[in-house]
Amino acid sequence: MDHAQLTTEQVLKRDIPWETYMTTKLITGTCLQLLRRYDHKSESYRAQLLDHEDGPAYVRVFVGILRHIFKEETVEYVLSLIDEMLAANPGRARLFHDESLSGDDTYEPFLRLLWNGNWFIQEKSCKILASIVSARPKPQDRIVANGGASNSKKIFTTIDDVLKGLVEWLCAQLKKPSHPSHGIPTAVNCLTTLLKEPVVRSSFVQADGVKLLVPLISPASTQQSIQLLYETCFCVWLLSYYEPAIEYLATSRTLPRLIEAVKSSTKEKVVRVIVLTLGNLLSKGTFGAQMVDLGLPQIVQSLKAQAWSDEDLLEALNQLGEGLKDNIKRLSSFDKYKQEVFLGHLDWSPMHKDSAFWRDNITNFEENDFQILRVLITILDTSSDPRAQAVACFDLSQFIQHHSAGRIIVTDLKAKERVMKLMNHENDEVTKNALLCIQRLFLGAKYASFLQA
Repeated sequence: MDHAQLTTEQVLKRDIPWETYMTTKLITGTCLQLLRRYDHKSESYRAQLLDHEDGPAYVRVFVGILRHIFKEETVEYVLSLIDEMLAANPGRARLFHDESLSGDDTYEPFLRLLWNGNWFIQEKSCKILASIVSARPKPQDRIVANGGASNSKKIFTTIDDVLKGLVEWLCAQLKKPSHPSHGIPTAVNCLTTLLKEPVVRSSFVQADGVKLLVPLISPASTQQSIQLLYETCFCVWLLSYYEPAIEYLATSRTLPRLIEAVKSSTKEKVVRVIVLTLGNLLSKGTFGAQMVDLGLPQIVQSLKAQAWSDEDLLEALNQLGEGLKDNIKRLSSFDKYKQEVFLGHLDWSPMHKDSAFWRDNITNFEENDFQILRVLITILDTSSDPRAQAVACFDLSQFIQHHSAGRIIVTDLKAKERVMKLMNHENDEVTKNALLCIQRLFLGAKYASFLQA
C-alpha cells in the first residue's frame, strides 16, 4: 500500500501481537498489561489512563517499543497511538518530559525514524518530535533529554542534537521531498511550530533554509495551496523578528512575492500574516523604500476599503499605512531615485526632468565609484522595457550636463557604444533620448544646455 495514502484510522484498526513480543522478550509483562488496558479502548477511557497517574508510564511503553521493535506495521501503529493521544490533547506532550522519565532517551527513536522510515513513519515522527520539543520545560537549551543529569554515564540525545536533526530533515524535504505532494507541506507545517524558538531560527538560517521558503510565496487558489501559502508566510513572519534572517529576506525576491500574494489573496488569515510581516520589515534597511516603489501604499489603501471582519487585520493595515506615509516623508528625493534605478523600474517621475534635483544631488552620483551610473548603463543593455531604456539615456544626458567631468566619466564607463546601439531602436522614445545623450556626450557640458529633450 502507498504509505502516503495510509491514514491513522486505518493503522489503528490493526491487531498487534503484543503477547508474541512479550514471549520473545521485546516487551515486559508490565508493558503487556498496560497495552491490554489501553489498546482498542474508547477515547474517554484512554483519556482517564493518560491524564491521571499512568500518563508517563504509557509514554515509556510507547518509546520503548519504538526503540526495540523494528517491524514496520508495529512502528506505524505505535506512532499512530502517540499521534492520536497528542491530537486529542496537545498538552500531553509534556508527559514526555516527566521527571520519572529522566533516565530515558525519549528523543532518539523519533529522530532515527525521520531518516529510516517510510513516508508515513517520517511524517508522524516529525510531527510528534516537533510537539515534544516545543513542550519541553524552558530554559533547557543545553541539557540532555527530559532533564537527565548531564554527568550521567548513559549517552543521551541532547536537545541540540534534536533541533539540528529536525532542521536538517526539514530543509531536505524543502529541497527534495520524500513524498511529491506531502513532503513540503509537512515540513512547512512543522516549521510554523519550531521557528517560534530563536535557536531554531539560527539553525534554519545557517542551513540556508530561508531561500527554500521564498519560492513557496505565490498566489494560491486551492484550499491546500492557500494553507501552504499561509503557513509559509507565518514562517517568514517569525523569521522577520530575527536580524540574520532579515538579511536573507532582503537579498531575495521575498518582498515582491509577499506584495503580489497579499494583493491577490482574499483569505483574511493570509492577508493578516503578510501585513504583519511587512510591518516588521518596514523599518529595516531599504525595505521601506522598496515597498513604496512596489506600490504598497496604494495596495494598503485598496485592502483597507474591503470588508474585513478581523479587527487585528484592520489595525495592522492602519499601522502599515501610517508607517508607509512616514517612510515616504523620510525618503529624500535622491533615496527614491536610487531605489528606482536599483529596482530597474525607471519611469518619467518628476525628479528626472527637475534641474534642481540634478543640481542638488549631482555629487551623490559619485558614491561607490559611480555605482548608479553603472546600473543605468546596465539597464541600457539588459532591460526589456523601452521606457526604462529611454529614461536611462535621458538621465545619463542629465549627468553629462550637470557634472563638471560628466562627459569624461560617462565615456570612461563605456556608455557611448551602448547608447549608440539604441539610436536604431524601434521605439521612438528610446531613439529620441539616445540621440540627446550622444549629442551631449559629443558637445560637452558647455553646449549641452542648449539641447532640449
